[in-house]
Formats: sequence, C-alpha cells, structure tokens
Amino acid sequence: MPRQAPTETTSATARTAQSQDALQMLTEDHRAVQKLFEAFEKAAKDDLDAKTTLVRRACEELTVHAMIEEELLYPAAQEALDEDDRPDVEEAYVEHFLVKVLIEKFAKLRAGDAGFDATFKVMSEMVSHHIEEEESDLFPKLRKSGADLDELGRKMMQRKEELESKIPKDAGDNTTRLH
Repeated sequence: MPRQAPTETTSATARTAQSQDALQMLTEDHRAVQKLFEAFEKAAKDDLDAKTTLVRRACEELTVHAMIEEELLYPAAQEALDEDDRPDVEEAYVEHFLVKVLIEKFAKLRAGDAGFDATFKVMSEMVSHHIEEEESDLFPKLRKSGADLDELGRKMMQRKEELESKIPKDAGDNTTRLH
C-alpha cells in the first residue's frame, strides 16, 4: 500500500509514527512555511484577517523551527562537520537572529499598519534565502557526515511537539509565549 503523503493537518502523533530523519522533517517545515508565504502573497490587499492569520501562523512555525534547529540541529552539525564547514552553521545562527527581530516587530504591527506587508515580505525573502542555503549546502554536508539523522530526527520531533503544545489555539500572536 503506498504511503499517504503528509498533509498540513497531520497530527503530531502521526508525524512521530512516520519516524523521519532530521533533514526530512526540517525540509517539510520549510515547505509548510513557504506555503504560508505564498498564501500571503495571494491574499487580497484588504483581507486583513487573512493576513493576520497567515503572519501569526508563519511566526509560530518559524519560532518553533528556529528553536529546534538552534537547540539540536546546529550543535549536532558543529560536532559532525569539519571545521571548514562550521561557518555555514554560524551564518545560520545569524540569519535566525535577524528573522527573530522581524518576528518581534509583529508583536506591535497589525495588518493594515504601515510596514506590515513590507516586514513580512522581507522576512519571507530572508527565510527563503536561508532555506535555499540549508537545503543546497548544509543538509547535504550533514547527510555525508555520518551523523545519526534518525536519532536526531526523533529528538527534534519530540522537542517540536513540546513547543507546539505551548502555542495557545486562540487568535493572536503567541510566539512570545514559547520561551
């Protein structure tokens, strides 16, 4: 029987059962946030509710994603990679910092405010660049390094589930409640 393709509504339990390696999990996270960016681009200029929801979801996804990369992936990469490849990891930390600064702006910015759309556009461009670098450079190096990506994936999924359980399911920007 063919494996069913994961959907955005896949439960945390079902994702755990799939037992993905760390890089597969992160790549799926990348696709999910890219879909949010695309949906924002397609949203009507005056559909402030849709824009608010898309930005909130993207900020939540990016916050959780950044935390699991910084807590688990990047330390594992620094350990597994040769010294020459470690600057890739340092650059990733800096890119995460810059995205977090933009996420913080959304604590005060509201859809319809001057700069709201521009801030999200800049964030989406930065994240897209970051995704491209990770998937074309860092991930292949990690795959070749011999690191235990299955075990890392299990740890990352567990941490992701913990973080996602802290996100209240009500409306509003909840990204600051995760730390």
